[in-house]
Amino acid sequence: MEFNVETLKEVQAYAYFAFTGLLCVILYSYIYHLYSSDKKGKTNYESYSNIALDDDIDSTPIKKDIKTDKTKIGAN
Repeated sequence: MEFNVETLKEVQAYAYFAFTGLLCVILYSYIYHLYSSDKKGKTNYESYSNIALDDDIDSTPIKKDIKTDKTKIGAN
């Protein structure tokens, strides 16, 4: 099997097309995941957008730290 420049360019074009399609599928599946989890009420992404506006040291956290809650329960 002989590989010349034309064959390699053709393989490169098919690989580029396939990789671009794969990245599009990944992007749209991530967008769907964000949209569906927001609609189901699992996560409120609007609260995460306020991080840039409310970044004082004494501001309330968005989510509770699950690790600290488990250590407090285990310590009692």
